[in-house]
Amino acid sequence: MMCPSAIPVVRLSEMTPGAEGDLFVLMTLKESLTTRDGKPYFRVAFRDARREVAFPIWANSPLAADCRDQWSPGRFYKLRAVYRETPFGPQLEIRKIREAVDADAADGFDPTLCRPASRFNSEEMFDELLALATAGIPQGGLQQLVLLLLERNRSSWLSSYAARRHHHAFAGGLLEHTLGVARNSAFLADRYARLYPEMRPPLDRGLVVAGAILHDIGKLEELASGPTGAQYTPAGQLIGHLLQGRDMVRQAAAEVNLEPDTLLRLEHIIIAHQRLPEWGSPK
Repeated sequence: MMCPSAIPVVRLSEMTPGAEGDLFVLMTLKESLTTRDGKPYFRVAFRDARREVAFPIWANSPLAADCRDQWSPGRFYKLRAVYRETPFGPQLEIRKIREAVDADAADGFDPTLCRPASRFNSEEMFDELLALATAGIPQGGLQQLVLLLLERNRSSWLSSYAARRHHHAFAGGLLEHTLGVARNSAFLADRYARLYPEMRPPLDRGLVVAGAILHDIGKLEELASGPTGAQYTPAGQLIGHLLQGRDMVRQAAAEVNLEPDTLLRLEHIIIAHQRLPEWGSPK
């Protein structure tokens, strides 16, 4: 139990070396290891939205038994700790620890502040993506398809990771990545159309924008987001987001009666966008 004191409630990501504070964090790792000398210890990690700190809990630590028996990754904790910078990286010197409870909201506990997340507002990004689809794709079946897949999956778009670890691996990461790709694709399509007006067939800007918005939509089903990050779903592991995205588009295309040739070209963008076979795209 932590009694009220003059110790401030701080964010892990804002702590400076030597600072002590009460902080709310998410435990992301607990693994049992041994040193080269055969001595057992636990390696644990705690994080907030902007910083993760991993460090050892030695077998002779007063925290070792609780770490072994009570601490669990995926749970939120309130710590009283000192932040240290060491030759082995940042560490926390834990003075007190307990699991966070709902009543801690009065002291600033918010689970969303303990998970990695986009620095941009997800609702605003989603609205911009909708606007880009509305303005950048001519009215008709293709626009209807894109808007349908955006609105139908709105809650997933707002929170989904783009990857487990390689890029945009945080809540709202898929939306941030998709919006960036769509913006750049629209810009480049306009530029190419101006530079090469003689192109035949002419560049299809609407298809470019649609493909950019939907290129990674399969990740909404490939990955499942949880407290400790994104994990592959069974279908994501066995099939992958390229074919899952293609299938989502095919289903929606049947609902809006999309013209077959447009559907074929959109499918090509989705399943070929990783370009190389070793990256997942077909030959």
